[in-house]
Amino acid sequence: MTVTLKDFYADWCGPCKTQDPILEDLEDDWDGRFEVEKVNVDEQQDLANEYQVRSLPTLIIENDDGIVERFVGVTQREDLEDALETAGA
Repeated sequence: MTVTLKDFYADWCGPCKTQDPILEDLEDDWDGRFEVEKVNVDEQQDLANEYQVRSLPTLIIENDDGIVERFVGVTQREDLEDALETAGA
């Protein structure tokens, strides 16, 4: 099963800069058990609209079956880990 964490962000978004180190540490510690896809909403507006992203940061965890969890705003590592485990990472 493929698990993906989509990180919808913008370069001008302060909370997105707060979220980045949390995601980087999580990605390092989980060692390839899931993929991170960074989506700059200023450059990929169509994808942001498809996922109905209205606030930043928005994190969406998906697996082969579809969206498992959606987080809006800065999200703590523990919440992300729980969702990744639920998704099968």
